[in-house]
Amino acid sequence: MTALAPHPDRLFPADPAERDLARRLHASVADAPIYSPHGHVPAAMLADDQPFPDPAALLITPDHYVTRMLHAVGVPLDALGVARDGVPSPASGRAIWRTLCEHWDAFLGTPVRFWFESEFSEVFGLIEQPSAANADALYDQLEATLASPEFRPRALFDRFRIAVLATTDDPADDLEAHARLAADPTFTCRVVPTFRADRYMHPDEPGWAGRLRTLAQRADVDTSSYEGLLEALRARRAAFAAAGGTATDTGVLDAGSEPLDSAEASRIHRAALDGSLTTAEAVAYRRNMLYRLAEMAAADGLVMQLHPGVHRNHHRPTFEAYGPDTGHDLPAVGAFTEPLTPILRDFGTNPTFRLVLFTVDETTFSREIAPLAGFYPSVYAGAPWWFLDTPAAILRYRRAITDSAGFTKTSGFIDDTRAFCSIPARHDMSRRVDASFLASLVVTHQLAEEDAFAIARRLVDDIPRGTFRLG
Repeated sequence: MTALAPHPDRLFPADPAERDLARRLHASVADAPIYSPHGHVPAAMLADDQPFPDPAALLITPDHYVTRMLHAVGVPLDALGVARDGVPSPASGRAIWRTLCEHWDAFLGTPVRFWFESEFSEVFGLIEQPSAANADALYDQLEATLASPEFRPRALFDRFRIAVLATTDDPADDLEAHARLAADPTFTCRVVPTFRADRYMHPDEPGWAGRLRTLAQRADVDTSSYEGLLEALRARRAAFAAAGGTATDTGVLDAGSEPLDSAEASRIHRAALDGSLTTAEAVAYRRNMLYRLAEMAAADGLVMQLHPGVHRNHHRPTFEAYGPDTGHDLPAVGAFTEPLTPILRDFGTNPTFRLVLFTVDETTFSREIAPLAGFYPSVYAGAPWWFLDTPAAILRYRRAITDSAGFTKTSGFIDDTRAFCSIPARHDMSRRVDASFLASLVVTHQLAEEDAFAIARRLVDDIPRGTFRLG
């Protein structure tokens, strides 16, 4: 048996004096409430508050950080519970868990291993590292634990000290689960929707016309015209704000934002519906739509999150069999300064407009994102995301961003997860890395100790609340 006992000084510096200060900085924020302004945990999970079905369905299948790494060592996705061609996987929860245990060493040195060790130990009370030999015993322990009332979604939500959780929602979503939570007097925490309109920006994608019809029904606006689509999106943004939403999210291949005049955009919209759309027209339409979403944000004050630079669904056969968000979104070279010129020219100094920039190309942190955040009042440097939400990358981010933008023009940590039980582990990882970074500034006499403690607190409190207008 190998003991599962995460070291109390994990991620802290090796130098004793610096490590002691990092310990104290971390201790000052370790139990602070969690603000999670960007994630993918479904509101219905909390509204229904049903017991989790089994350990694998909670910890493995919905987490593409986990499934992609197992796929990389030869495990088929359907063996991990991912539905293929719309047919549920025949793999049992126990078999999926055994697969993870058999490949436990594949995660050595990765943030996934860090998160798993923290949540297995601190949330579920496991005391042994997973292995092929103890897989069934650990599964039995987890299964019994999840059957207890203390491990229902709402009980864990309270235990995790989550102050605000933002979901990610399609504009055509009815937000019914959010309404149930808001109307429930026994649920006193905040779960807010986030408006994500990506699927309406790409007229060349299959199903675009059908999605327009669904949106038209939800917004009660005819979306067969370009102007109608814009009106429907504005109406749904207002509905999201009325449901407590404070932000939008947009993921596109590039940050190009050249606006089109209404006549040209309308012509391309009609071409898409009649099947005569060209590739160049689709790109122009998508970039125009990014500009129009920024225009809407400058009018209604919803914080605009932008995630460009990702090749979505890189392996076409996997996408066709298993669908999106199955682990093969891959980084692209990022750019912000030139592509965002139209948006920042027109809205960059608008006090209502707020733009949080995320990247999976960390070369843009110091080259583009930090300088933009260091000039434009509207621009904030989003936390390291997806391939970069790792201890090493978070530390590189702090070093790259702070010189040009300081701490107050950053977003606070973004867990961006579907794996509900990993939320506290992910935030703790960030708090440990930030404590180490702040300690390094103190011991090199770049920051007073009292300022370091104040910043540590702000990074988990008023900075994310302020950036995302959470109140």
